Amino acid sequence: MTVEASQRAKTGIPKNPGRADLGMKATLLVPSKAIVEQYYVPLIYTACRTCYSELPPEEIFRKAANGEIDVAKMQRLINGVIESGHGSTIEHVVFTFGITGVSRTLSHQLVRHRAGVAFDQQSQRYVTYKQAATMLPQTIADADPELRARYEDQVESSMELYGELVGAGIPGEDARFVFPNGTRTNLVMTTNLRALIHMSGLRLCTMAQWEIRRLFQLIRHEIFTVSPFLGSFLAPKCVPLGYCDEMGNRDGHCPIRPHKDRVLEAWAEKAKAARAAGRELPVQS
Repeated sequence: MTVEASQRAKTGIPKNPGRADLGMKATLLVPSKAIVEQYYVPLIYTACRTCYSELPPEEIFRKAANGEIDVAKMQRLINGVIESGHGSTIEHVVFTFGITGVSRTLSHQLVRHRAGVAFDQQSQRYVTYKQAATMLPQTIADADPELRARYEDQVESSMELYGELVGAGIPGEDARFVFPNGTRTNLVMTTNLRALIHMSGLRLCTMAQWEIRRLFQLIRHEIFTVSPFLGSFLAPKCVPLGYCDEMGNRDGHCPIRPHKDRVLEAWAEKAKAARAAGRELPVQS
């Protein structure tokens, strides 16, 4: 089998990073479950309903928060509004997470998300590390023992050199230059629900890098603990789309949803058959 054919011969969904203990943690700091249950769904409902009601927002919110409006009714409206793409209605609720034990490789990806999200990160300039920890990729952990040993020696040497540099009076902001990308870090992240859904759509995808995919699995779990309803919106982007648009999945090795190329091919075949039968398929305008 050629290398190209071997690359195409992928089967099944890529390995779930959740099956390995990566030593990272995502903790929902605020809001509490009680706050979410009492205020978050009523607040989103108020934002949705205000667009289509003569009532003032404070009256809508009072009724929703006091239980005068059925929860299922509020959830149905919110579902419909989100599905329609009216995303501003879910920007009114925010979640703050404490994120620990992730690598700098992950944090460089995470902070690329800017709209609707704020970050504060542990500083390698102002924190002097005594025992800086690192992330060990599973592929390296499972690699040839000699190769893994060389990797671990390289990382350990970097950490030892950092300590020697600091001990010799080199500023920590300069000594940190020896740190590998695998060095662990901590962050605080605050995000509104719209941004969180967007980030989750990208990062829960099986094509995402394994470490950040695991982080968003943990984040999704935290949201589910305070609201299964809101947590249900955190899913790979192919779930609401109904198809996969990742170029790297054109071979269909991830079967969660069909690739859009297959969807378009199926539509073209169906349209051709319809024309041959003397009719045209309806096109949504």
